[in-house]
Amino acid sequence: MPKPTLSISLTLSALLLACATLAPLAQAAPNVVYVTRHAEKTGADKDPALTAQGAARARMLAALLHRADIRYVFSSDTRRTRQTAQPLAERVKLNVEVYDAARPAPAIERIKALGGPTLLVGHSNTVPDLVRMLGGAPVAPIGDDEYDRLYQVSIHDNGTVSTVLLSSSASAP
Repeated sequence: MPKPTLSISLTLSALLLACATLAPLAQAAPNVVYVTRHAEKTGADKDPALTAQGAARARMLAALLHRADIRYVFSSDTRRTRQTAQPLAERVKLNVEVYDAARPAPAIERIKALGGPTLLVGHSNTVPDLVRMLGGAPVAPIGDDEYDRLYQVSIHDNGTVSTVLLSSSASAP
């Protein structure tokens, strides 16, 4: 059998080194949770639905996140949050898991344990706490008329957490 040439040996060595270097990176992919407030609502009654603009924002959110390999979708148990989460859940063929907005800790622990890209839909007064409970950086309070924040909270295997503020647009895809 002929001896491998130096060029083939170096190429093979470089390939093995690259695989050894990249393997830990592939295993260290963070658990990414997207946290947002429900989209625009119709009124101030007890359980309002989304407005036409809110429905458009929910569709846009689905278009934005459908390629993020979302594996879980969580929503508080109100019509407006479920309607915000539903277009993405339908698009990626998942069920919306409902959590208690007054007691979000069990949902947060479940999300952390499940691992994998997740959408978590809450309210203006709960999103900052949800981000914090996931280990994210403190975020500013959300105004009652503010609907465009989308946080990406990345929980890394080494315990570090990064928080990125994204934004959603009300224009339909």
